[in-house]
Amino acid sequence: MPEPILEIRRLTKTYKGGLTALREVDLTINKGEIFALLGPNGAGKTTLIGAVCGLVRPTSGTITAFGEDMGWHWRTLRARIGLVPQELATDMFEPVLRSVNHSRGLFGLPADPGRVEEILRALSLWDKRDAQIRTLSGGMKRRVLIAKALAHEPELLFLDEPTAGVDVELRRDMWHQIALLRERGTTVILTTHYIEEAEEMADRVGVIRQGEVLMVDEKAAMMERLGRTEALVTLASPLAELPAEIARFPVSLIEDGRVLCYRGGGGEGSGAGSAEVAELTKALTRAGIDYTDIDIHESSLEDIFVNLVEGGDGSAQRVRGEAA
Repeated sequence: MPEPILEIRRLTKTYKGGLTALREVDLTINKGEIFALLGPNGAGKTTLIGAVCGLVRPTSGTITAFGEDMGWHWRTLRARIGLVPQELATDMFEPVLRSVNHSRGLFGLPADPGRVEEILRALSLWDKRDAQIRTLSGGMKRRVLIAKALAHEPELLFLDEPTAGVDVELRRDMWHQIALLRERGTTVILTTHYIEEAEEMADRVGVIRQGEVLMVDEKAAMMERLGRTEALVTLASPLAELPAEIARFPVSLIEDGRVLCYRGGGGEGSGAGSAEVAELTKALTRAGIDYTDIDIHESSLEDIFVNLVEGGDGSAQRVRGEAA
């Protein structure tokens, strides 16, 4: 049974003026996992992180970290949590090494030059240790934020859009560093606009929209349950209408009857859509309908995400943060 490291129950945040950023959010994060929280701008991702890290005061609800109520033990529990914020908020005139050492001292830890050097080398910052942060590129500045967050050796690490403004090469390098963190036992929660990051790294994925968590599930299970297969069958001759033996499939005629569009397979198990497309082609052959090309597309995590945040087809039932 997975061991929870963070449990959020009925968390609500309403700002003055009536804006509700979080609506009774329930979420459980398991020790040692990488969890990706996906959502459009304004969905409540940063507010949720701020509530856990003590930057936002919730209107109601509870947050339990490491088995203790954060409302009662905030100072001691916060020392076990790291945060890489979305904004580049740091003293730009500080040298890199001094800034990272200072972050370690803020949490009452003694100096550990060896550990700090290890962090900076892992993030390719050691050669920049004496450089002022303001002189670094945007990607290197973001690495400094990660180094500062790791300086006090947190057990739970929040990464709020960690690769925003970073080129592809640096993003890949950061993904590698995050994987190494998991190997060290660090639990990682990241928010991202890049769906491929969740596909690359996350064990589980949560989708949030307008302050509500719509779904939490293992990545593979979510794709199997909500995935769709789309096939475009180019017909040798256009059809005016669908024969009965073809109309029983989830298909429609497009492009003036020259293309048969299949959409199905969702929630029926891995490969169900492709198997039905194979049955469809057999039915076409039996009906004497020739085709010249088939283009099959399986849903990606991005397709599922877009479907959920845009309202979808009702298949995205709200799941309250259960541990998979």
